[in-house]
Amino acid sequence: MRSISSHSVLGIDLGTSSVKVVALGADGRPLAEATAGYDVTAPDAGQAESDPDAWWSATVAAVHECLSQAGPAPAAIGLSGQMHGVVLTGELGQALRPAILWPDSRAVAEVAAYRRLPAGQLRQLMNPLAPGMAGPMLLWLATHEPGHYRSAAWALQPKDWLRMQLTGIAASDPSDASATLLYDVPADRWHIELVEALGLEKALLPPLLRSAAQAGVLTRAAADALGLVAGTPVVTGAGDTAAGILGTGLTPGQVQMSIGSGIQIVTLRDAAIAADEPVTHLYRTAEDHGWYALAAILSGGIALDWVRRLLGADWPELYASATRPGRLEDPVFLPHLAGERTPYLDPDLRGAWVGLGLGHDRTTLLRSALEGVAFAAAEALEALDSPGNGVTATMRLSGRGSTAAAWRQLLANVLGRPVVASASTNASGNGAALLAARLLGWPPGPGRTGRAALEAGETRPAESEADLVAERRRRFAASVAALRFDIGDTVRI
Repeated sequence: MRSISSHSVLGIDLGTSSVKVVALGADGRPLAEATAGYDVTAPDAGQAESDPDAWWSATVAAVHECLSQAGPAPAAIGLSGQMHGVVLTGELGQALRPAILWPDSRAVAEVAAYRRLPAGQLRQLMNPLAPGMAGPMLLWLATHEPGHYRSAAWALQPKDWLRMQLTGIAASDPSDASATLLYDVPADRWHIELVEALGLEKALLPPLLRSAAQAGVLTRAAADALGLVAGTPVVTGAGDTAAGILGTGLTPGQVQMSIGSGIQIVTLRDAAIAADEPVTHLYRTAEDHGWYALAAILSGGIALDWVRRLLGADWPELYASATRPGRLEDPVFLPHLAGERTPYLDPDLRGAWVGLGLGHDRTTLLRSALEGVAFAAAEALEALDSPGNGVTATMRLSGRGSTAAAWRQLLANVLGRPVVASASTNASGNGAALLAARLLGWPPGPGRTGRAALEAGETRPAESEADLVAERRRRFAASVAALRFDIGDTVRI
């Protein structure tokens, strides 16, 4: 067991396929980082699940590795995690079944049940309806697995399940809760009227605490497993995107893209303004007030990982393919392997390579995959970045999927704007640690705002590529439209 250090905090980011742990010093700069992975499984088509016990094993391993580099145990622990999932949990925090994750699209019929609710209740959600959100998933569990549903004491978000393992206390925060489709966004509370109208148990929803509030302390059992000190304060934490905003110091008017398993493009909003039929999301930040608008893309790193495994490539080879100049006759890759959110809101959308020919080789396919994901990001950005909203032209990049220079150049070309990369690949983990620093009352400083992690270099669009990119994006959009028509026509028959 280690002694508590008043000079460091720990941030734990529970991602979709790995947990990232970062230790920050008193100046807000990283002392150490560690990562441990786990599997995402697909029990059936359109499903995505993960074993929470594997999350815990990975967390234990990553914390031990991080502490072996960072020295004394931290003074506080902050959390962030993948959003939208559902972990049905017993009274003592045990997971009753595998967690259902955000890429899951099984709850299509439950989205239809939402649409039958009064318009006034739906308007308070202020978000598009999608099957990969906690509300429809929970409704699916109540219908299809009533035994598990009736046995549950809590329906938790992933990072909230992890915190319950640390503290024994069930809670959530507004940044995660506002992304469940069970939240009254203007009133800033659980939407109890909607929950009851859906026939769900309101008692499954945990109490809400501020992201930077103390949600409990480390139990003796958790401390022994992690090699930490029992009684260490644990912060409520935030959803990974909200934590990432904090971790990179995003300010009003800026737009940021986080590239991981999915892609999130965000910009801050100072008011919760409803749209009649929203195609982008509006969630709470990790601050005590404030909102952010989000364009969510399911087919980011998940699609690229599928392509590289299919073609037997490693990540460096995939990214290196972007150094090869694009050609008009290259195939167009549609990355929507698990449906898509922004801007299509179509869980049935699927992927394809369009225009394959005998002259295309492995490198061509790898490059087209990167280009297709970039085109999907451009379509989502257009839906978010409406004219006159005051958003700056430069795109800030964060996440582990933004480190390769050739890939950043391809993104800049497709987005048609400069991109500025982050020097840190763990914005959400940094944000989680910064929430722990706030709990301790550490005053803001250059290293604790998140802004010091940026400015790793600006990449500007290549003007010579503009015409080629425009034509290939037109073909991408036409291919998506054709595929959506074909699927819909098949369903109607």
